[in-house]
Amino acid sequence: MKAIGFKQSLPITEKNSFIEFETEKPKATGQDLLIKVLANSVNPVDFKIRESAAKDKILEQPKVIGWDAVGIVEGVGKEVSKFKVGDEVYYAGDLTRSGSNAEYQLVDERIVGFKPKHLSIAEAAAIPLTGLTAWESIFDRIKVNPEKDKGKTILILAGAGGVGSIAIQIAKKVAQLTVIATASRPESSAWCKDLGADYVVNHYDLKAELEAIGHAEVDYILDFVHLNNYWETIIDVIKPQGHIVSITGSSEPLNLSLLKSKSVTFSFEFMYTRSMYTTNDMAQQHHILNEIGSLLDDGTLKTTLTTVLKGFTVENLKRAHLMQESGKTVGKTVIEF
Repeated sequence: MKAIGFKQSLPITEKNSFIEFETEKPKATGQDLLIKVLANSVNPVDFKIRESAAKDKILEQPKVIGWDAVGIVEGVGKEVSKFKVGDEVYYAGDLTRSGSNAEYQLVDERIVGFKPKHLSIAEAAAIPLTGLTAWESIFDRIKVNPEKDKGKTILILAGAGGVGSIAIQIAKKVAQLTVIATASRPESSAWCKDLGADYVVNHYDLKAELEAIGHAEVDYILDFVHLNNYWETIIDVIKPQGHIVSITGSSEPLNLSLLKSKSVTFSFEFMYTRSMYTTNDMAQQHHILNEIGSLLDDGTLKTTLTTVLKGFTVENLKRAHLMQESGKTVGKTVIEF
């Protein structure tokens, strides 16, 4: 089968930053599905791993990355119970295994959902990684209860990005929260409003912007951009007994003692935790993807797809990575095979 990978962590503009090669088509065993990949999307995690996985070495075999994908089940392991050959599926994959930048991929059925019926292949491919991340942030980490917490405020940093775009919708339409998103450009601000944000504020003067809209403090904060840049401001604007969730990590130690006087809860969200550690609730991602799929099919949520690149080629993969590295993408970029 055809696959695209890399042996060195090179700048994306370098000729061999990605290379096409042939490799053996895998076979499904256990709880694995063999999936014929039809489309995938590129996220910041893709270029970050490409930049670091072979930074000071040359790999013997090309590393295949890529997560978000839509495909058709072509084979099933003996322990598979949720799917059958011919099913259309979507998923975000597993960091510890070979990725979706290949014509075929093995994925554990517990982290796979049925593709939303009313979405195109490209529209569905834009959803899994960001949808799971947003859903887990709101419902697994903060544990929002839509009935009890209806109307509470949530601040989403980087609202127009891939995760922010679906988080705005889930927070507003499923969790029933008052949504404040950050954006700095006219096109990204308009995108956030179109997705349902109640307010859009500029992150360059966050405290003043929040005061101007009458929400000097917020109940919840989702950090989808860069925790170090906002840490002290976040502490300032979070309400007492509020909850902060970050997906970005921190390059420096965080002063968690700043949270003490307000009794604020802080959580990291890492969508790959369940698959990486094969947690007892690993199959929860199967259920979340199916729930999100139902909400997409009934129109409650809509795809965050903005760009489609036609053809599974080195050139298109490089282009998609370059777009992600710019930090200015709105919504999601999908490659149709």
